[in-house]
Amino acid sequence: MKIGELSRRTGVPTRMLRYYEEQDLLHPERADNGYRSYDTSAVHRVQQIRGLLDSGLTTEIIRRILPFLSGPDQIHLHPECLTPETAGLLRDEAERIHQRVECLARNRDAIYAYLAAVQPSEEAADNAPAAIPRRSDGTSAAPARAADPPR
Repeated sequence: MKIGELSRRTGVPTRMLRYYEEQDLLHPERADNGYRSYDTSAVHRVQQIRGLLDSGLTTEIIRRILPFLSGPDQIHLHPECLTPETAGLLRDEAERIHQRVECLARNRDAIYAYLAAVQPSEEAADNAPAAIPRRSDGTSAAPARAADPPR
């Protein structure tokens, strides 16, 4: 299939598909006229790439692990892909994502605290989560600063 058809089937713009190729994530065949030709498995591959990008992974990490993934919603890494360098990248990425989650939780809690202060108590109770989550150290996720930047 041509790039336009792949774009229609995946919802990913052709420009982004070309970028995936530049990043060595997609490998289309080339016709004599230079047109890209994608196998039907490219639809699955683009879905994997989108899912991994949406989860916050960089194209560098995706390029390293993509050959070892089994499905668009599954990350089952083969031991061969876990070199010490790749493991280090994944550890750093997991920490970065953890920092973002912590920041988002603080921001969410600050918003709920603000809502509790400005809404009548009955409305605030209706809109508040059932339980404010605990941090990994066991303390409550009380609102600190509303806009801590991700690290």
